[in-house]
Amino acid sequence: MEKDKIAYESPLTSRYASKEMSFIFSPRYKFTTWRKLWLALAMAEKKAGLNITPKQIEELRANVEKINFEKAAEYEKKFHHDVMAHIYAYGEQCKEARKIIHLGSTSCYVTDNTELIQMREGLKLLKKKLLLLLKELSSFAKKYASLPTVAYTHFQPAQPTTVGKRATLWMQDFLFDLKDLDALLNDFPFLGLKGATGTQASYLNLFDGDEKKVLEVEQHVAKEMGFEKVFSVTGQTYPRKQDVRILDVLKGLAVSSHKYCTDLRLLSHVREVSEPREGSQVGSSAMPYKRNPILAERVCGLARFLISLSENSSYTAALQWLERSLDDSSNRRLTLSESFLTADSILNLLLRISKNLTVDKETIKKQFQENLPYFATENILMASVKKGKDRQVIHERLRHLSKDKAQLIERIAKDKEIGLTKKELQKILQDEALIGRASSQVHSFLKTLI
Repeated sequence: MEKDKIAYESPLTSRYASKEMSFIFSPRYKFTTWRKLWLALAMAEKKAGLNITPKQIEELRANVEKINFEKAAEYEKKFHHDVMAHIYAYGEQCKEARKIIHLGSTSCYVTDNTELIQMREGLKLLKKKLLLLLKELSSFAKKYASLPTVAYTHFQPAQPTTVGKRATLWMQDFLFDLKDLDALLNDFPFLGLKGATGTQASYLNLFDGDEKKVLEVEQHVAKEMGFEKVFSVTGQTYPRKQDVRILDVLKGLAVSSHKYCTDLRLLSHVREVSEPREGSQVGSSAMPYKRNPILAERVCGLARFLISLSENSSYTAALQWLERSLDDSSNRRLTLSESFLTADSILNLLLRISKNLTVDKETIKKQFQENLPYFATENILMASVKKGKDRQVIHERLRHLSKDKAQLIERIAKDKEIGLTKKELQKILQDEALIGRASSQVHSFLKTLI
């Protein structure tokens, strides 16, 4: 029997986010990365000439994964400092290397560089899922490129479009997000080794004023951790404006996701397009017939949460004092991880939705036919003007006639002011004439993705 759960656990990790994203922001990943950074630093300092032995390096390497979390917790209770706690815990396992762990560094060497590594890996995971989402929507758009449907402005029937064309609008938003994500990944620097105020003074002292060696050590560590670029200037931390840039990309993804799922909720209401529904799914505890768009609703809820989180990074960057203040730490501990877990949760849901979207062709056709006379009015207006009629006069005639949809086409045909025959009107009422370039727009758009 499962034990009672008496402690709070985040729904993001227990219900929504993937194991992969949860691991990236787990204590195991975080503190293992700290140790990898300490190992990389020792290797670079040894290479640059410091008295660090091969045995010390091997000792550090052998214990990277062997974290004693209980011992670290004991030290943190004593020191009230998480980095010092893990230095001591690591040092207990590395008797020879203990004295050179963290040499020349301040806490942000491990904390900030690790956060950058976590977010970079998080962005890569999100990119993979975003590409899969675009692939699913691309197949959907292609399949329904020519299926006419009612287009809505102000959620009122407007001119026709196609089901596939509407999907390209969703895709276009996600493509903006993909481009922003790629641009960010292509300009994603490492903090490197900057010291207490960003001047690298401690490292310069270690190497007797040799700036070249300091830069070589920094580049060596960056390369070891998979980074090509390093911030050229910082305070103690990397600039918190970088968090704003990162969370702005996630916010953009949330905006696109909310728009997509809001549209699905509206289309579900008119029974045209629905999210997948599992056989035993319950729509309501009180109303057995209900088929609520629960996945789309869930996405909208999570998207609003993610949009709100992005605001925190802006406040933090704006309120950072000079070279460093610590009021950002508790906020970022929550904001950064929750943002990535939420973005991951959203994409998981969108993939689940988009793989099995249900299109009700009969309902679409019925609603299309019901609104068909109205759809034709703009084309009728243009056809009449092409015969020499006054646009404003014809517009007023059509506005007056459209107050009653019943037998609208017959009444238009009899209106001598408009001047179109029944045969001309029937040609205007053809689907191909009403959907404009919707179908070809879909195919042209999809070609740009190849």
